[in-house]
Parts: sequence; structure tokens; C-alpha cells
Amino acid sequence: MKSLTHLNKYFLKYKWLLLLGTLFVIAQNFGAIYPAQVVQKSLDEVVLVIEEIQDLSDEAAKAKIIDTISYQIFIFFIAIIAVAILRGILMFLMRQTIIVISRRIEFDLKNEIFNQYQRLSMSFYRRNNTGDLMNRISEDVSRVRMYLGPALMYSINLFILFVLIMITMLSVNVKLTLFVLAPLPLLSVSIYFVSNIMNKRSEEIQEQQSHLSTFVQEAFSGIRILKSFVKEKTTSNRFEVESEDYKDRNMKLVRVNSMFFPLMLLLVGLSTLLTVFIGGQEVIAGRATPGNIAEFIIYVNLLTWPVASLGWVTSIIQRAAASQERINEFLHLEPEILSGSSEESILNGNIEFKNVSFVYEDSGIKAIDNISFSLQQGSSLAILGRTGSGKSTLANLILRMMDSSSGEILVDKKPIQSWNLTSLRKQIGFVPQDMFLFSDTIENNIAFGLSDSLPQNERKEKVELAAKEADIYDNIVEFPKAFQTQLGERGITLSGGQKQRVSIARAIIKKPALLLFDDCLSAVDTRTEEKILTNLKELMKNRSSIFISHRVSTVKHADQIIVLDHGKIIEQGDHQSLINAKGVYAELYEKQLLEEEKTGDLPVA
Repeated sequence: MKSLTHLNKYFLKYKWLLLLGTLFVIAQNFGAIYPAQVVQKSLDEVVLVIEEIQDLSDEAAKAKIIDTISYQIFIFFIAIIAVAILRGILMFLMRQTIIVISRRIEFDLKNEIFNQYQRLSMSFYRRNNTGDLMNRISEDVSRVRMYLGPALMYSINLFILFVLIMITMLSVNVKLTLFVLAPLPLLSVSIYFVSNIMNKRSEEIQEQQSHLSTFVQEAFSGIRILKSFVKEKTTSNRFEVESEDYKDRNMKLVRVNSMFFPLMLLLVGLSTLLTVFIGGQEVIAGRATPGNIAEFIIYVNLLTWPVASLGWVTSIIQRAAASQERINEFLHLEPEILSGSSEESILNGNIEFKNVSFVYEDSGIKAIDNISFSLQQGSSLAILGRTGSGKSTLANLILRMMDSSSGEILVDKKPIQSWNLTSLRKQIGFVPQDMFLFSDTIENNIAFGLSDSLPQNERKEKVELAAKEADIYDNIVEFPKAFQTQLGERGITLSGGQKQRVSIARAIIKKPALLLFDDCLSAVDTRTEEKILTNLKELMKNRSSIFISHRVSTVKHADQIIVLDHGKIIEQGDHQSLINAKGVYAELYEKQLLEEEKTGDLPVA
């Protein structure tokens, strides 16, 4: 239960609604006890009348007494119906308060988890799979909500009803009460032992649920690969194995749960038998009435569902505790990358690396090794290298998605750690190597970096201009719905080159102080690439730009070119000086030039 203490702040937030719900629970439980007392009085009155009329010979007097008692019983009957209606209304209000609290806390908890996910650094997402993250914000929160709503409501109801019935029964007959309640300690001991088993089973189910969610998410995301390799049958078989494991773990919990209800019925039945047996002895001894026996039997039956629900509630609480513990693992994490300032600063575009190195903690791979370079405001820098040379790592360091292991990165002559993260990233236009488009319209994807308060006309103009600068406008207007075309998951509707150009449009639309291209022109031909770069020259006047690529055609126009190999700078200079040096750059240029001549895909002069 310790993990569930995290929810106390929400109970405090909705304390008045919870208090009101508790009052409704108390009131409706008084309504539950009242009919039993009415039955007791009615039965005792009937027994008393029968004893009186047996000694009467006057038939008229007998009839009058019977009419009187019939009228009283009718009044009792009407009172029971009225109380039942009132109790129904109170139960409705009880659910409208306590269950509503659970839904509101569910809403707050999901937002807390989602906001925490967005706070955490990129390294967190490298260590955790998407399916597990989704499971915690959906399945785990749903289990916690069952604790916040039904389990809480039935627990309060059981406690209050038990206390009220206990007080009422003790006021009538102490001995009979003790015998009736004697089986309940045995019930408590049984729950104690079984709940430990249930907790373990619940944790195993949640763990397998995460595995299953991850498997399904990966299968759907990679459906094209599955189909192209004709692996549908293999994947289905693996899913069947995972589902079978999930089913087996659930069945183990079901078998434990199945012990509760028969145990409840046995103990409640035993209480009823004790009520009749001991109650009969008390009536014979003159310490109780026949009406008391009927009253106690009603009390026992009133406790049947609350006591029977105890096992179910225990199961819910154990599952909720296991789920909340999994949620807390993430909620209590602190992001590794923290904003250095709350003040927003204007980015000019001066970037300097001083002896920067970076080692991935998870793998121990040294991606960047003692790199130093500088980029002045308004100039362009190109980073060239083969796959795995550390190019994308440099991009992530500039965006401060991660911090360097050693060395210093200066942005406008200030350490990057001292910048406000939001301010820094807002002023950088980033086009990642792994293009990601949302399942939304093309217009909304391009306008992603714009303010939501921007007027619609101005927004549309900016979107169309950015599309033209990224050389994707003509392709978009050919679609039946043009900019309102709905994209599939991760932009599957578009080709690779079209997705890259939409990503470029999304980056340049906000006119960033620094434009960062991470090998994002690999899927377009050199003619289109040349056209895009020409368009960007006007856009990036007095702005800094960094082009990361493995193609010389992308980087040759840059003011400064860096050639990386295994995380180290092996050549540095402009295009002509590197060609004259006859090194790695010149070799790559000649090879790529020959390939372009063979394919006829030469850039426009």
C-alpha cells in the first residue's frame, strides 16, 4: 500500500467531494439498517397479538385487534418502501461523488505521467520501450482508477455498515452478536495470506502486459517489413506465445480469486446458522425475542455482499498498488538534462566546441572524441562523414538532447548548460535524420512549430511559403485535398523524399536563428537538393546553419567543412581547400561525382 500514498495529494485536492460522498454512504447505510428494525418490531407485534387473541372469546374484539395490527404493519411496509427509495437516491449521489472523484484523479494522473514523460531526457527513451510507456499511462492508470473508485467506495461502505450493524447488534444482545461475528476473524486471516499471493500474481500480469504491448506496437509499426519478408505467420505464432503466457498468469490470479467467494458464502452461512441456533436459545431464556432473530438474519445478509466484495476489493487494491509502483518508478525520476535558466535569451547563432567528447553510458561507445570547432553568426558549417562517424551525436549535443562527457560547448559565448532549454530549442530549426511526421494534415505538420495564436490567414501563407522553399509545394497541391491531406502513421502516405521535404518545411517555417540539417536530404535527388539549398541561401542570410551529411553535394557550398571519422576530425576547411588537399574529402567527392555521371543525376550549375 506504500506506493498508493502518492495519490494522497489528489484525495486532498478533492477532499470536500470525498467528504460529501462519505456522508452519502453513512446516510444510505442508516437506511439499510432501518428495515431490519421495522421487521423486528412487526414480528414481535404479531407474536404479541397472537398471544393476546388466543385468550379472547369476543370475535369483535379479535377483529379490531387484527385490524389495528394490520394497519400498523401496512404503515411499516410503506415506511420500508419510502426508506428504500430514499436509500436508492443516496446511493446514486454516493456514486456521483466517489466515482466522479476517481475519474477526475484518473485525468490528473494521466496528465502528470504524460508531462513527466516530456520532462525526461532522451536517454530515458533509449532505456525504455514504447509499449511499456504506453501501458503505464493506460492499463496501469485504469487499474489505479478502480482503486480510487469502486474499491474506495465499497471499502468505506463496508466499514461504515459494519460499524453501524455492530453497534446495533451489541445494543440488542451481546452474546448473540459475538457468535454471529465469530467467523469474521477467520476471514481476515484468510485474506491476509491470500492477498500476498494476489499481489505477486498481479505484478507478474502487469509485467507480461508490458511485454505484450511492446510486441504489438513493434509489429504494427514494422508491418511493411513483416509483409515484405512474409513473416506474418511467424509473428502470429510469437504473439500467440506471448498471449498464452499472459492468459496463464491471469488464470493463476483467477484461481486465487476463486477461493474468496466460496469462503465468503461458507462463513456467512455459518453466521446465519449460529444466529438461528444461539438466537433460539436466547429467546427460550427470555433474553431475546423472535423478532431479534429475524433482525439479526437481515443484518447477516446485509453484510453478505460487503464481506463478499472484500476479496474483490483486496484484489483491486493489490493490482492498483502494483500498477502505482510501476508508475512511481517514472514519476520519481529526475530528467538528466535540466534547464540552466528561467530567463529566455535571443540566440545569435555562435557555436563553439572546445575539446568535446561523448560516451554513451549504456553501450560505452565513444561517439565523439576531443572535437573542437567554431561557427560564427551568419556562416554555415558542414559536417561530413560515413555512417557511425558521430555526426548525429553532434546534432544532439547542439540541441542539448544530451550533455557532453567532457569538454565545453558554448552558445553565444555562454556554456550551453546555462541556457534556458525551451528558449534554445525554440530558436533552432532541426530536421532529423529519422523523419517523423504526425498522423495529421500536411498543413498541421508543416505549421507544427508556429504559435497556436497565429491568425489562420497568416498561418496559411507561412505554410505555403515554407513548402515552396522546401520544394514540396508542387507535390502537395497535386493531392486531391492539397494541404488538408491526412497523413498516415509516421507520414506513411508520402514517399521518402516527400517526407524529408515536409520535415524541412516544418523546420524553416519559424525562421530559426540556427538551422540544423541532420542528413535529411539523402532521399532526394541532387537536382532537388540543389534547388532546396539555393532557396535556403536567401532564408539563412545573417543566420547560422549546420549541414550534416554523408554526401559531398550537400556540404560543398558551406563556408566551413569538417570531415569526421570514428568521432574525430580528420580534415577541416572549405570545399576548394579540401579538394586541393587530396585527402578523404577529395576521394569522396570524386567517387560521388562518378556515381552521379553514371546515373545522369548531375546537379544544376
